[in-house]
Amino acid sequence: MTGALRRYARSFSGFERDARIFLLVTLVYGVTLSLWWVDFNLYLASLHFDTAFIGLVVTAGSAAGAVVAFPASLLSDRIGRRLVLVFATGASALGVLGLLLVGSSPAVVLCAALIGAANQAFFVVQSPFMAEHSHAEHRGELFSLQSAISTGVNVVAALVGGAIAALAARLGGFSTGDPAAYRVLLVLMLAAAVVATAVLLAVHDDRPRARRRDWQTLEGRPGTPWSGEPLAVRPDLARRRGAVRIGLPRISDPGTFVRLILPGFLISLGAGQVIPFLNVFVQGKFGLDLLSLNAIFALTSLGTTLAILFQPALARRVGKIGSVVIVQAVSIPFLAVLGFSPILWTVIGAMAIRNSLMNAGNPIFNAFAMERLQPRERATYAAAASLAWSLGWVIAGPWYSLLQATLGFTAGYAINFVTIIILYSLGTFLVWWWFHDAEAGPVGTRATGRA
Repeated sequence: MTGALRRYARSFSGFERDARIFLLVTLVYGVTLSLWWVDFNLYLASLHFDTAFIGLVVTAGSAAGAVVAFPASLLSDRIGRRLVLVFATGASALGVLGLLLVGSSPAVVLCAALIGAANQAFFVVQSPFMAEHSHAEHRGELFSLQSAISTGVNVVAALVGGAIAALAARLGGFSTGDPAAYRVLLVLMLAAAVVATAVLLAVHDDRPRARRRDWQTLEGRPGTPWSGEPLAVRPDLARRRGAVRIGLPRISDPGTFVRLILPGFLISLGAGQVIPFLNVFVQGKFGLDLLSLNAIFALTSLGTTLAILFQPALARRVGKIGSVVIVQAVSIPFLAVLGFSPILWTVIGAMAIRNSLMNAGNPIFNAFAMERLQPRERATYAAAASLAWSLGWVIAGPWYSLLQATLGFTAGYAINFVTIIILYSLGTFLVWWWFHDAEAGPVGTRATGRA
């Protein structure tokens, strides 16, 4: 057993310097993302905004993300991944600062849109960045570890954030449901975003001109900053006069490109009706306080972290796609328990298991997609996948608001959960149908999944 664990630990070694820095950024910026995910809707509820308006705010953030997805992709090709990541974390800090300073409905929507756009830009660029700073033999582990760190931060941020808010409430003489308690968490989010921005500045300059110069003078030497696969800006792929092309790159296999994106879009249509509002759902159904609610979401994130870390081992046994389909399919029955059980502990257990399994496959599928595409197509794919996800949430958010306004809490959520189960099942089936016989080979080869 010890030898197996030692071999497993070694599989996570060998990461590039900038990849390790990005893991640190994931750790720090994850505090901002985690507290945003767990507590922001509750903050809006504490300001006495109704569920329909909360749905509008979520939709605004998703719509802003959809708008910036492709521009972020193209900009990262032109000015480098690092600067786009810096802009993203910096813009997120500005958005959180705005929420601290203003409270009117239009201002809240505007700040939420800014944060949504910033987060989307960050997500669009992170996969190409990691692919370009990793070797193929370590890529699955890097993607999984980065995702595990992100979800692991949810555990600590949810527990510590809830405890800090509760302590601030006691010291300040107000309840944990008071907006002042949530503003303490906004300060933590702001600080984390600022620190993440500073840490990103330690990443090597990866603007195309600098990277071409590095390849021309240092290629082949040990310790070259980009000794993974930064092929999108190598001289042999550069355009006229060494410039990075402004337009979208030509997709070599449009069918595969669409098949890589469509299952995620279907899943996002379902997720957008429920996942952003799980905190409101659990609090409304069981009447939990802030500290208890944060502890529940911390538990679900802990399970996800463990599942993601062991997903590469499963992928080595049954293949990337086989591992993704297994964990997603097994997670679906727990959605029914989550949505319809009247017993709190079963809902908590179902939430933890579903969240763990459904999210465990995401980094492995992203690594699979990066390997199925030409290097110049990676950022475009990341943007398209993020855009599809955002569009799913843009569509689902108003649908959630409409159901809540017309059918009320119980009946509205019942329809939401039935819909998410159907869409998750369809998306998982399509991943298997199209890619189960198309396990990735050499980088840049094309998938042979069936239409």
